Amino acid sequence: MTGPEKDLIARFAEIVGPGHALTEPQDIAPYLTETRGLYHGATALVLKPGTTEEVVAIMTLASETKTPVVPASGRTGHVGGAVPREEGTDIVLSLERMTRIRKIDTAGNFMVVDGGVILAEAQKAAADNDRLFPLSLGSEGSARIGGNLATNAGGTAVLAYGNMRNLCLGLEVVLPTGEVWNGLRSLKKDNTGYDLRDLFIGAEGTLGVITGAVLKLFPRPKGHQVAFAGVASPEKALDLFNLAANCCASALTGFELMAHMAFAFTIKHTEGARDPLSSPHPWYTLIDVSTSDSQQSADDMITGLLEEAFERGLVEDAVIAKSEAEIAELWHMRETMSEAQKPEGGSIKHDVSVPVSSVPAFLHEADAAVMAAVPGARICAFGHLGDGNIHYNISQPEGADKPAFLARWGEVNAIVHAIVLAHGGSISAEHGIGRLKRDELARIREPIEIELMRRIKKAFDPAGIMNPDKVLKA
Repeated sequence: MTGPEKDLIARFAEIVGPGHALTEPQDIAPYLTETRGLYHGATALVLKPGTTEEVVAIMTLASETKTPVVPASGRTGHVGGAVPREEGTDIVLSLERMTRIRKIDTAGNFMVVDGGVILAEAQKAAADNDRLFPLSLGSEGSARIGGNLATNAGGTAVLAYGNMRNLCLGLEVVLPTGEVWNGLRSLKKDNTGYDLRDLFIGAEGTLGVITGAVLKLFPRPKGHQVAFAGVASPEKALDLFNLAANCCASALTGFELMAHMAFAFTIKHTEGARDPLSSPHPWYTLIDVSTSDSQQSADDMITGLLEEAFERGLVEDAVIAKSEAEIAELWHMRETMSEAQKPEGGSIKHDVSVPVSSVPAFLHEADAAVMAAVPGARICAFGHLGDGNIHYNISQPEGADKPAFLARWGEVNAIVHAIVLAHGGSISAEHGIGRLKRDELARIREPIEIELMRRIKKAFDPAGIMNPDKVLKA
């Protein structure tokens, strides 16, 4: 491994102070991979700054010495975006000490936070002030705001509130040169020039380090209800979604679709999970509504929706949660669906989106193509039907060799992504590009788009030190 010299490591370490510069292998190890373990990097140094000023000093020294820097947030990503390269030339900059809630303005409905604030803590801070911060993810207990912004995170409430780009008013960013852009504006309307904020959101740490953010807050709903329903097909699920959208309008905050195989694995491998319906179904939906007036209105709304759905033959069976605890249980099954695949062996993942109306056709076409290529494959499709984002995961056939199955990752991705693109979809709906999809991005985008991205990257990062080889090949 070739990394920074000892004297340079000492200069970096001096910036953050004793105990906040990690050099021992056992301390560094957690920063060298992500949740799926697809990439295992190397580094000689992990820095944990506590202030924006310390990040400035780190990036200034990195720029001066041409030292590559990989920003790390909660390390809950899936595409290798926060993993240092294997050569060991990169240093890791972790935001885990930057956890201040700087300001909450309930009149203006916004809060200002450090980039290292854990998502669940941001949610709690909003709730403590009778407000809602609606971004919700399965990893919200460890994911951090800076990483959520860097990947333009989506989650389960995009249908009603949008993704992270829609939930952010302003940013504070330390550039690769050590300069600071203070864009911590809380304005709903600001048409003064280019929107720099939107360049950094979704850039996956390749243009700068997000050290602060202004996040939108919303009034807390007074009513909240969830229904779980079995349906015969994706077509029936789509019809049910359209009915829910008409009946519930803006109160419809989530609409999830789950294949039987994905749900069966969840029941089998998630502690405390149970099937709330009386018999198995080919597909399941989870319907979430939030109302501004009362709990009774939420109860009445979802009851009325299901009554009409049964009359139209869209639903085979359904239950309505009887308490907030039951709501949490139903959502927990959905949120642990990906994790529940692990005991079944290798899993080839896809985070894709297609137009909502194309979801049934995509699922049927992808199922047929995958089963033809990998007989016996166990398809675990689930996701956010309301915004067209499907996590199309494929578990290995029973008894198959795991390494041999995973070796076909690129081949299977190509099959599924070709169908996605034929429907006008995206190969990355909410997980980002990172290293995993970098080369494929270059193949599927128009050359002028890639060239414009490169020009932007060069303008912000002339030395090429900011999270190199992510999104674009260095």
